[in-house]
Amino acid sequence: MKNENKTRQYAAITAVGHYVPDKILSNADFEKMVDTSDEWIRERTGIRERRILENGATSDMAAKAVENMLKNRGIGPDEIEIIIVATVTPDMLFPPTACIVQEKIGAKKAWGFDVSAACSGFVFALVTGMQFIESGAYKKVVVVGSDKMSSITDYTDRNTCILFGDAAAAVLLEPSTDPNLGILDHRLYCDGSGEKYLHMKGGGSLNPPTHETVDKKWHYMYQDGKAVFKVAVIGMADVSVEIMKRNNLTSDDVDYLVPHQANLRIVEACGKRMGIDPSKVMINIDRYGNTTAATIPLCLSEWWLAGKLKPGSTLILSSFGAGYTWGAILVKWSIESPKG
Repeated sequence: MKNENKTRQYAAITAVGHYVPDKILSNADFEKMVDTSDEWIRERTGIRERRILENGATSDMAAKAVENMLKNRGIGPDEIEIIIVATVTPDMLFPPTACIVQEKIGAKKAWGFDVSAACSGFVFALVTGMQFIESGAYKKVVVVGSDKMSSITDYTDRNTCILFGDAAAAVLLEPSTDPNLGILDHRLYCDGSGEKYLHMKGGGSLNPPTHETVDKKWHYMYQDGKAVFKVAVIGMADVSVEIMKRNNLTSDDVDYLVPHQANLRIVEACGKRMGIDPSKVMINIDRYGNTTAATIPLCLSEWWLAGKLKPGSTLILSSFGAGYTWGAILVKWSIESPKG
């Protein structure tokens, strides 16, 4: 037993990187598209603008995010062993987007697969990647959150089109023998009864593409905003507090809450429930909107680049998405800031 403790592998985040498209879709642009206003959008969501990928696919953004991450780590694609892509907007149903990313970045020695858990996709994928590291079987696992939400957004539906943007971000997981660094705990949940409130009906085996499914707009995402808001506020807050209690943490012990950027009011409610000072809640929804699986790693990458994350920083990653799916992860940061 003592020998097992000495050799146990922990999964540490050793590199981050992200990519956002150049095109900006502002609230002023939406005022010309649907019956809405900048003030209405900002008050209800906290969003000012979002990025849109005009030409390309989810894999293009994911590949650029991974390439930026590899550059930050100072390694080549041939060192990657596994690629896990969290997305609800895969390039196609098959092959997995992970395979397409593997080809685009030249990671010839890697294998991979996709994880579909909606806005909780990155959290679920990170816990999945952690298992490969902790088992001792692999040493370099890439986890990417990438979504081209503009491809499944109905831009005539003013209630949903204002919420989403396109982006990708990636992290590298590597083994650590330090029990005080890396992914220390996680809690994941799902509740299939939430399917009717947040889904995309068309495109799968239940409703394969037909003229009828296209005419009914079943290939766009549908969301009952009020219903989702109520459960998301509770779900994200509860699981975040649960992680704190499981690890005997107070609000003072948490350096940053890294929440899924679904809605500013949900994010603020989660931080308040945890007793976290607003200055310790990562927020970039104002600039990117909801990028689904990319929101959490995008926050990590930006805050690291800004020099706000230090080795030993205590982070709680928290998400809520369609399914319903939700969860939280306790992470001890392990990368030196590029700003020293």
